[in-house]
Amino acid sequence: MAKILSTRQLTPITKLFVVDAPLVAEAARPGQFVILRVREGGERIPVTIADYDRAARTIAIVVQEVGVTTRLVNRLGAGDDILDVVGPLGTPVEIPAGGHVVGVGGGFGAAALLCLMRELTARGDRTTSLLGARTKELLILVDELRAVSTNVELCTDDGSAGHHGLVTGRLAELIAGQGPGRPDHVIAIGPEVMMRAVAEATRPERIHTLVSMDPLMIDGTGMCGGCRVIVGGESKFACVDGPCFDAHQVDFTVAMRRGKAYAAEEKLAAERLAAAGGR
Repeated sequence: MAKILSTRQLTPITKLFVVDAPLVAEAARPGQFVILRVREGGERIPVTIADYDRAARTIAIVVQEVGVTTRLVNRLGAGDDILDVVGPLGTPVEIPAGGHVVGVGGGFGAAALLCLMRELTARGDRTTSLLGARTKELLILVDELRAVSTNVELCTDDGSAGHHGLVTGRLAELIAGQGPGRPDHVIAIGPEVMMRAVAEATRPERIHTLVSMDPLMIDGTGMCGGCRVIVGGESKFACVDGPCFDAHQVDFTVAMRRGKAYAAEEKLAAERLAAAGGR
């Protein structure tokens, strides 16, 4: 078991947890994830490591309610135990040093940028965190990312904060040299439709671009095969070969179709939870 030390509500359905996990904190690197289980017989879910503190022996995770298990996780509070926390899993992000790195975070995908931007800025890279959401109330960890990034850019669909429009619109301006300037590397983390749009925005300029295919992951160890993604014509597993891949090599058509494979089962599980009074 892993003790929850503190929590913070980021949006009505998004919650940050600081968890006592000494072994995970010691080994974790940007881009990796943990597997959680909250009850006996329950499903195992992959959750990105948003941050880690080796001295405090803790990790931070951000969980957004999208199904039954994430709903159960977000009911937990400080002092509660998470039944299982396993990790770190996955391959760490590798970005060459010395350039301008733009991290694009869509919605709660911004959480995965936190430790990455901190590490890149600390080694001397110029970093821009480009955060997008439908409205300013759904932007998360803005102050935390400002503390670890050279620059932070906000985008909202309704214009309530920062650039009025999608992150790809502001990214196009950066590529054109506006603001903090043209990126040498881009990493996008968030909804698949956003990551595909980022890949298409950077492809003509041949800007090195990574995307995190963690939305496809299920069991997180390569055993279930549910997270297969086609990269450069080859079949890869997001959980063991990734989760980050060259955005220009990912077949997003196949990935987005696979992401909907269990929609019916997820709906049924939610209905059962409601019928059982949320237990």
